[in-house]
Amino acid sequence: MGGFFATALKNDCIFDLFFGTDYHSHLGTRRAGMASFGEDGFNRAIHNIENSPFRTKFESDFHEMKGYLGIGCISDYDPQPLIVRSHHGTYAITTVGKINNHEELENQIIEHSGTHFQELSSGSINATELTAALINQKDNIIDGIRYAQEVINGSMTMLLLTAKGIYCARDKMGRTPLVIGQKDDGYCASFEKFAYLNLGYRDCRELGPGEIVIMTPEEVRTLAAPGDKMKICTFLWVYYGYPSSGYEGVSVEEMRYRCGESMAGRDQMGRDRIDIVAGVPDSGTAHAVGYANGSGIPFSRPFIKYTPTWPRSFMPTIQSQRNLIARMKLIPVHELIEGKKLLLIDDSIVRGTQLRETTEFLYQSGAKEVHVRPACPPILFGCKYINFSRSTSEMELIARRVIHKEEGEDVARDILDDYADPDSGRYKEMLEKIREQLGFTTLSFNRLDDMLDAVGIGRDRLCTYCWDGRE
Repeated sequence: MGGFFATALKNDCIFDLFFGTDYHSHLGTRRAGMASFGEDGFNRAIHNIENSPFRTKFESDFHEMKGYLGIGCISDYDPQPLIVRSHHGTYAITTVGKINNHEELENQIIEHSGTHFQELSSGSINATELTAALINQKDNIIDGIRYAQEVINGSMTMLLLTAKGIYCARDKMGRTPLVIGQKDDGYCASFEKFAYLNLGYRDCRELGPGEIVIMTPEEVRTLAAPGDKMKICTFLWVYYGYPSSGYEGVSVEEMRYRCGESMAGRDQMGRDRIDIVAGVPDSGTAHAVGYANGSGIPFSRPFIKYTPTWPRSFMPTIQSQRNLIARMKLIPVHELIEGKKLLLIDDSIVRGTQLRETTEFLYQSGAKEVHVRPACPPILFGCKYINFSRSTSEMELIARRVIHKEEGEDVARDILDDYADPDSGRYKEMLEKIREQLGFTTLSFNRLDDMLDAVGIGRDRLCTYCWDGRE
């Protein structure tokens, strides 16, 4: 994943750029960067944030950079923003998205234009650099952005900083958000709408799917109208979105309350079986509050996430180390665990490793029973659009491993559809296998239809690919 922030002000914009970008630290763990334009031209700073939070790494840049136009990003993968010089002039670019057909596009560009790419240490090419190369295939920036969005298999939302203003372009299916804020001194563009509220901006509008605007201190002008079709990622509400944020007019926190309430409405677990409802912090907490409200079972916090020295941005990229850090963050409250029958709500089960270890940790701390209720359905397909999971293979998904063991390789699509159906026998058998592997007392996932009802916008406008494979 990743997040970004841009601002265009009549006066210096670096204060807003610094804190607006920092407010996206929950979306990325590896790289961060800022670029600005002013009387002295372009300035840029990029730092690794794996071992230190954004504000610490960029404090000196905050005091040295100047400009009235700026873009910033938090990235899980590639260094950005990049400064590019082409026939469009010089510009800085940052992106959020995923390119599935990158090898095909790279080869086409190399063959037809003779350019070259800088290979990263991972052996891949920077997706933002490839996006810029695609834009540079056309005669002007607008046509270039449209071309990039059309040929990229996946999704790509981007910000381009030029001397004339900042081009803001939401991906063609609107899988990720892009919102505009406004104040007397100018405008901002942001992935998360809450990021600009404490900086004095008020809501202006959200860009539609595929919409392109140019933002200056004086105006935000549409250059390409939005499309009719949208497939915004539902997982933004379930997990990635910060509680105070919202997308398409739907509050993240309120959606999670509704989600938990609907789970309680379908569940048969009563107060005679459960002592307390708890959420895996942070994203499971609001779902648990909703479940408690809907069931009448008390909400409690039997373990606390230690955040002073373990912020979201301080996470290694190696999965085994991430699992260790995730476990180290949780501090038990033994008085609320010992002898208790707990109902635990997490946002999802991806690999299952962390939740299994959390369950073991609760048993070791004296829990009598641990009942688990993920707030979304079993994840059967690796994300093709926004890199929400670091899984490099669908076999890293615990649901797919269970299916693979039962069905063998090359599982037919109709069989996968059967496993995605919460009323099928295969689905129930899959859940029991997962429950046994992870050591839960009972396990029940939220249903897809209930989860989408909790969002409250049309199903045809929501991406559900990771759960049902529908594109």
